[in-house]
Amino acid sequence: MTDRRNFIKITGVAGGALLAGSSAAGMSLETFGFESNRPRLRDRKFVSKAVEETIREVTATIKEPELAWLFENCFPNTLDTTVTYSEKDGKPDTFVITGDIHAMWLRDSSAQVWPYLPLASKDEKLKKLLAGVINRQVKCILIDPYANAFNDGPGDSPWKDDLTDMKPELHERKWEVDSLCYPIRLSYGYWKQTGDTSIFDADWDRAMGLVIQTFREQQRKNGRGPYKFQRVTGWQTDTVAGGGWGNPIKPVGMICSIFRPSDDATIFPFLVPSNLFAITSLRQLADIQIEVKNNPALGRECREFADEVEAAVYQYAVREYEGFGRIFAYEADGFGNRHYMDDANVPSLLSIPYLTGLSLGDDIYRNTRRFVLSDTNPYYFRGKAAAGIGGPHTGLDMIWPLGLIMRALTSRDEEEIRLCLQILKGTHAGTGFMHESFHKDDPANFTRKWFAWANTLFGELILKLYHEKPHLL
Repeated sequence: MTDRRNFIKITGVAGGALLAGSSAAGMSLETFGFESNRPRLRDRKFVSKAVEETIREVTATIKEPELAWLFENCFPNTLDTTVTYSEKDGKPDTFVITGDIHAMWLRDSSAQVWPYLPLASKDEKLKKLLAGVINRQVKCILIDPYANAFNDGPGDSPWKDDLTDMKPELHERKWEVDSLCYPIRLSYGYWKQTGDTSIFDADWDRAMGLVIQTFREQQRKNGRGPYKFQRVTGWQTDTVAGGGWGNPIKPVGMICSIFRPSDDATIFPFLVPSNLFAITSLRQLADIQIEVKNNPALGRECREFADEVEAAVYQYAVREYEGFGRIFAYEADGFGNRHYMDDANVPSLLSIPYLTGLSLGDDIYRNTRRFVLSDTNPYYFRGKAAAGIGGPHTGLDMIWPLGLIMRALTSRDEEEIRLCLQILKGTHAGTGFMHESFHKDDPANFTRKWFAWANTLFGELILKLYHEKPHLL
């Protein structure tokens, strides 16, 4: 089993055997020296007609061959290499691995298939695959709402001896608020894109009941709740302070997240980006309850819960920061202590408008963004090859493509977007794929050569630019 921390050199081309592609100007990309790094057709895990048509359409308009090549490799990487589709109990079922780790994260699986949602109405097979992801996520939540990653059925795990309530179906049991937000986002997005309400069945209802229950428990108004976690490890961020409960909090209305989306332990358990994400998720859940489930009482409960969390965030996690004005802290504890940084993993402070309804022009977000993209953020690194956000998970001086992609996705500045594209194009180290992280001075030193979330998110960025700012391509 590959650990996310493993630091690797280039070991060859990721994603499988070579297949010729087509170019922006109607010439083969091979003419420019770029051969597709996708698996051969017979070796792909899933083929979508709509996705293939989109690849041809978009690459035909991209002027820069290397950028077209990266899109061709990256956008379908989740479908090409990570999904297993079947039907179980008369319903679609899709298991999605992260890439080089053979397990399904609720967060990663949602983000990996998100860019395909707009194509679902054009491709019934793809629509069923997406419904299958939601159905599988529901099963996972029903197994354990506190777990972040799951096996494909009962199996073994390198973390089976963790000091928590492990089960054979779990790959890992790190409690992260965003793990329950992402399935709501995917369900809501699927419904809005397709109009299909069949996913909102009795199992989905029970899973969402567990989501609300878990969020309530982790407000910790009535004690610390049932979740605790410790691991015997030399990595401080892989285990939890306070005997497994985390550092103390004052129950003020926010939701505790014992781990970050990086799977690193929080310092102060009120993780602000994840709480902002939860506000949006609760409001989306309210819309579904009112418009689909005809349950206005539960809808009102979800909206009131969201309002409570939102009020607490703005009261306890927004403060004046010297040189930047009022900004969001990354973490807080309700006692008045706050931690100022950002991590490239999403949800991040940088990603707030991407995941929530907060405007790009919001003053607090703009101030926060300036902080995040400055040397005042301890995890913003500048080097010979690039400048960008990293995080504790892969250590100092390691920049994450996720952060660069998110910077472009949340920017209105065309020069900033061009800069991000230039860096992404210049730091894939000849592999044709995005990585987890790379060294600020040497992109050939990178972690995770097969990281489907980063690949698909890059594809989402290119698609967004294709529709909104095609001249940048």
